[in-house]
Amino acid sequence: MEKLKSKASIEPYHHAAGGWGAVKYVAINLIKEKVAGGNYRTLFKQNQPEGFDCPGCAWPDREHASTFEFCENGVKAVAAEATTKRVTPAFFEANTVATLMAQSDYELEQHGRLTDPMVYDAQTDKYVPISWDHAFKLIASHLNKLDNPARAAFYTSGRAGNEAAFVYQLFVRMFGTNNFPDCSNMCHEATSRGLPATVGVGKGTVTLHDFEQADTLLIFGQNPATNHPRMLGELREASKRGAVIVSINPLRERGLERFTDPQSMLEMLTMSSTKIASTFIQPKLGGDFALIKGVAKRTLELDDEAIAQGRERVLDADFIAQHTHGFDAFADDLRMQDWQELIDEAGVSREHIETLTRIYVNGKRVIATWGMGITQHKHSVQTVHMLSNLLMMRGNIGREGAGLCPVRGHSNVQGNRTVGIEEQPSQEFLDRLGKAFNFEPPREHGLDVVETVQEMLEGHVKVFIGLGGNFVMATPDTPRTFDALRSCDLTVHITTKLNRSHLIHGKDALILPTLGRTEIDVQNGVPQGVTVEDSMSMVHISYGMNKPASKNLMSETAIVANIAHATLGSDKIDWLGYASDYDRIRDAIESVLDGFENYNERIAQPGGFHLRVASREREWLTDTGKANFIPHKVQRDTPIRRAKQLHGDQLMTLMTTRSHDQYNTTIYALDDRYRGVFGQRRVVFINPEDIEMLGFKAGDWVDMSTVWDDGIERRANRFLIVAYDIPRGCIGAYYPETNPLVPLHSTGDICNTPTSKSIPVLLTRSQEEMALAA
Repeated sequence: MEKLKSKASIEPYHHAAGGWGAVKYVAINLIKEKVAGGNYRTLFKQNQPEGFDCPGCAWPDREHASTFEFCENGVKAVAAEATTKRVTPAFFEANTVATLMAQSDYELEQHGRLTDPMVYDAQTDKYVPISWDHAFKLIASHLNKLDNPARAAFYTSGRAGNEAAFVYQLFVRMFGTNNFPDCSNMCHEATSRGLPATVGVGKGTVTLHDFEQADTLLIFGQNPATNHPRMLGELREASKRGAVIVSINPLRERGLERFTDPQSMLEMLTMSSTKIASTFIQPKLGGDFALIKGVAKRTLELDDEAIAQGRERVLDADFIAQHTHGFDAFADDLRMQDWQELIDEAGVSREHIETLTRIYVNGKRVIATWGMGITQHKHSVQTVHMLSNLLMMRGNIGREGAGLCPVRGHSNVQGNRTVGIEEQPSQEFLDRLGKAFNFEPPREHGLDVVETVQEMLEGHVKVFIGLGGNFVMATPDTPRTFDALRSCDLTVHITTKLNRSHLIHGKDALILPTLGRTEIDVQNGVPQGVTVEDSMSMVHISYGMNKPASKNLMSETAIVANIAHATLGSDKIDWLGYASDYDRIRDAIESVLDGFENYNERIAQPGGFHLRVASREREWLTDTGKANFIPHKVQRDTPIRRAKQLHGDQLMTLMTTRSHDQYNTTIYALDDRYRGVFGQRRVVFINPEDIEMLGFKAGDWVDMSTVWDDGIERRANRFLIVAYDIPRGCIGAYYPETNPLVPLHSTGDICNTPTSKSIPVLLTRSQEEMALAA
């Protein structure tokens, strides 16, 4: 660690995103992971018709049949999975859980692939080998002795394919609960809960074809260069043909300024790049709602002016009349809205709102995309509603080259929700599931992530099973989440690599190693493919290419099916039959869900198929039968405002974010080169004027503490101050290091998503640094 610390530096990055820097880091990761030659060559099969699907982000591929297309972060994800480094039983024999806990998340990631199922031995504080059969019997024993099925929770990450996810939800519902906390609860739940109320479906309304036709792209709360690098290819093409691209984000991200496409020989050889965004709007954290409402208000004013002057309408009056409900109430609310309140809450000038409005109304085909910069706030659902309202004002939904585009994170997070990973399932879905499999599904809503942690803390949930992910490091209020998992009787993690969740364990604990997306999955002598659904509702199949990391691995689907078989038996469902032939699972999905007709035949076609999204075709699956305008007032009574009243300008609003060498909670390396951070992660980005106002200077070390009203002290210590272009009163730092600052019950209205982009904190000089100086 001293060697890593000696390399730590802050060096502003002045190059375009992508380019030779991306190529360099691709090479570094392949070398660092010791990826063998054969596995290296499989990169050329990534996202190809006969290849495998990238286990990284959910950005779609152009018909899943494009030429050699992968991004830097996709290579990192594949290299991490294709590594030759192994975590064997001998590794666990040499390391207690206590010694592993002392290692950083980065160090845990670097040990490599897990090879064998392991069970925790309390006497030695070590994980020891266990056979698969005994592991399944241990799980079944704990589940079957519960006095209520709701005392178990079943987590899912977005890495699971449709087949494993469907069997998982079927098993759990036959077991008797809807307790499905999943990664959606922590990222795009505001989208999933917000869009059905406005347009009837909790999914985006666009495809990549629309990106080819759009003349205006509004990018809200998103950093494509780090989170969805392949998206930059679409933005580059849009920019080159003259589309207007606007970045609306508190941070001015380098990847939205200029991009050198590593697959463009001309740009690479000439060291040239393409300008991406032409306009940058930087609202304060949580200011997007007021900003969007301001644009809507000004759009309405321009329409009023056009009517008064006898000019062409600014609003799409025909669309509003034919396809929407509630416009008059929405317009009344906009007219009554005070301008100064919007300006204050947005944190931008009236001129910036005018600029954004002019761009919006001049666009004929407008796409709005958004990431977690929109969804991780108290009023995130209201913001999604307001964004829908804005696009509906000019008919920008259900039209070629226009629409709503939430950009999901993990590769199959949207597909998991589609096939039933949902703690609040519809009655229609439960009816069809029960009919197809001859049982009565539980009808009560289950627990989401925040509720699961709380129920563990209160002693109600005693068994936790995680299908992928790193639950304890993805969730808020880290020390409390640690306590929650440790209170369980059994914790189970189905995973490819070691992470901290395996070290924060229940009285009994299992680590069950699984095949990765890149690996050949053979069942009964037949290679099996898994399907996923990307952010734009394209469903496609992929087959692994690499030899499995160990002969003792099982697929996620097989693990879930064996747990179900051991727990429920196979009198009603042939669980092991599902594990032996994934076509049978897809037939079962087809029998329950609309849109999956001829599932197996359609995925055999290159590129797969598109799941119909009704709102894309201007069919509105809402109570009114139309798209709904939903007005909202600016929220005045918020935790941030209350904390400001107590502490004035000393109070900072924290956003958690991830570095460029990170995917979700997985830390690939200690650099964030686009933000100029190298060899370290405990940094905090602050506006230079705030640094001076607070009495610090760049390079000082500070501790952060949360201002909350529940009497619990929340701290994250020793962060290096980095001067950065971020609005006054706002700061940014990486998760999971700052997750301890996010209160468990600081959640979004309606969606219950942790408000990780708006945490009230105070900064003080680092006690550790002061002690060292003394």
